[in-house]
Amino acid sequence: MAQMIEITDFDAPELDVYARLTENQLINRHEPEKGMFIAESPKVIERALDAGYMPVSILTEKQHIEGEGQKILARCGEIPVYTAEFDVLTKLTGFQLTRGMLCAMYRQPLPSVQSVCKGAKRIAVLENVVNPTNVGAIFRSAAALGMDAVLLTTGCSNPLYRRAIRVSMGTVFQVSWTYLGEETKPETVRNPEPEEEKEPGTGIERNSEPEEKADSGNWQKQLHELGFHTVAMALKEDSLSIDNPKLMNEDKLAIVLGTEGDGLAPETIAACG
Repeated sequence: MAQMIEITDFDAPELDVYARLTENQLINRHEPEKGMFIAESPKVIERALDAGYMPVSILTEKQHIEGEGQKILARCGEIPVYTAEFDVLTKLTGFQLTRGMLCAMYRQPLPSVQSVCKGAKRIAVLENVVNPTNVGAIFRSAAALGMDAVLLTTGCSNPLYRRAIRVSMGTVFQVSWTYLGEETKPETVRNPEPEEEKEPGTGIERNSEPEEKADSGNWQKQLHELGFHTVAMALKEDSLSIDNPKLMNEDKLAIVLGTEGDGLAPETIAACG
């Protein structure tokens, strides 16, 4: 049974994960087995649990203990559940909780590209998509369109940032994904954060490091070796319609989407097709 703990001390260290740690601190590159993320709302938390992610603690409005979150709490075992009224939680986190519940969960080791692509027929490839909102929206669209997997270059924002998870409605837990390039561990993958204002309660900060870009030739070669035909999502004079029979008849197709603003790199487009 969960341990119900009413919040009385805003500065309690066990609440840091919800109110004070940055996304990069949550990743915990020095001890990746302790890396965490925040899932928001009962529906999203439920999808994370279904995918096998292990809960660490929960922050919830009191009304959800016997309400919408009751089924979630029953699945989480003997973990701390921090609770308070709506206005107290808003003051603590700096934002209004979506559906009144947050859950800190442990990350899982990144799977290999080969394992993610095994049996896949249609995949999306993200090249340096740096905004977590866009990453989340792409995952939600990928799920709606029946894509089998999403692959990201190491210049992409992490799909387990809270905002990406929230925008995706938890589909980041339903669509298989991993990073392209050399076989990576969670602590070796860069997770660039967007150059935008800090969102209250998320710990998202501006990243001053130069953006790393994966070698398109290397990962395209890797996909070709796995049997995928790569196509660029780009407006060119020789572009094909998305429902063109040539594309529809491809047995294994990888659709490559580019970064905000500049889109795909010219060399990436040239290597597709």
